[in-house]
Amino acid sequence: MNRLRRSAAQRKRAGRVRVGPVGRSLTGLAGLVALAELVDRLGVVETLDDRVGSVRRRARGLSAGELLVGLATAQLAGQATLSGLDRLRLDEAGGLLAGVPFAPSRTAARLSARSGPAQLAGVEATVGVLAARWLARLPAQRRAELVTGRPTLDLDSSDIEVFGRRKRGVACTYEGKKAGRPLLASWARTGLVLAADLLAGNDDVRPRAAGLLARALSNLPAALCAPPLLRADSGFFTGELARAAVAAGVDFAIAAPRNSALWRAYAAIEDKTWADARDMAGAQGATSGYAPAGWPPGTYTVIRRVKVPAGEISTDPRARRRRTIPKDQLTLALEGIADHAWAVSFIATNIPANDGADIVALEHWFRGRADIETQIKDAKLGAGLRHLPSADPAVRS
Repeated sequence: MNRLRRSAAQRKRAGRVRVGPVGRSLTGLAGLVALAELVDRLGVVETLDDRVGSVRRRARGLSAGELLVGLATAQLAGQATLSGLDRLRLDEAGGLLAGVPFAPSRTAARLSARSGPAQLAGVEATVGVLAARWLARLPAQRRAELVTGRPTLDLDSSDIEVFGRRKRGVACTYEGKKAGRPLLASWARTGLVLAADLLAGNDDVRPRAAGLLARALSNLPAALCAPPLLRADSGFFTGELARAAVAAGVDFAIAAPRNSALWRAYAAIEDKTWADARDMAGAQGATSGYAPAGWPPGTYTVIRRVKVPAGEISTDPRARRRRTIPKDQLTLALEGIADHAWAVSFIATNIPANDGADIVALEHWFRGRADIETQIKDAKLGAGLRHLPSADPAVRS
């Protein structure tokens, strides 16, 4: 393979990497040197080969690990389609800097199409192995922070709009867009995706959530000392997920869709019990003893309300914020009788909270879910998930 290799002794003599102005002779793919070094040090190709197995019919050409690392490298280099592999192959300098050779686009599609559930499971198992190796190589202080604190797992999904009539494994969403739906479980403090599925745009994520959580937990490094926490939005609001979390020793916090029972719980809260939220102007938090039927013992509800000036409330009945405001408040604000209303959100959780300060901290922590939403957006707009480039579901996965 055309690789640029350095021995450990050579790396030691070279000293620390220096960062400076970009020279005219510097290829746009110079950053691949760092990626190739990471791939080597963690043994990514070898681990993938071991876990995924062979995707070749003859004993020549790229192995499964080389193919997958090449595809990932192409995505990081800004390529959003398989044809991007051919463009990268034309850059001879960049090819020398990459950790593995880039496969021709047709070869990559053909080999990817041979992947089935066993191969995908092997890729996911590789994540757990590499996560443990990566954690062991971190500086002592950073490693201690991750090992001793409670790791947070974020579950989320998003719709990726696709085009073309021939794409299989996609479907129309409730908004009428043809889309695929990636489902991710991410280790929040590291941004590492531990488990993932790719569904059609009309697939319900809730029946798959408990299994996704179990797979993510199996990929957390064994060195972690504290039990995990789970965060998820209202699309994952199901007692099955909550019960699965508790059975696995995980405390959960799942956003709850607004219903009549929760509105009654909100109305029953006394004004004196509200506490100002952290880092969110005009927001307050409180708790209710309400628990959805069939959820684990110890479940209760955290309620957040945010003051919204009447002038900022849309008159369009389709506006999302209107659905977060109690109907009587909404009417008074729109008629000019009240100068503000409260936008209300609910979180079903079993995480212990003893006083107002604990509730404020819990609500603030839950808002950290925005990190995985940003991660999904980056994957959609800046990497190979954009428009799901292949019509073949096996290739896309």
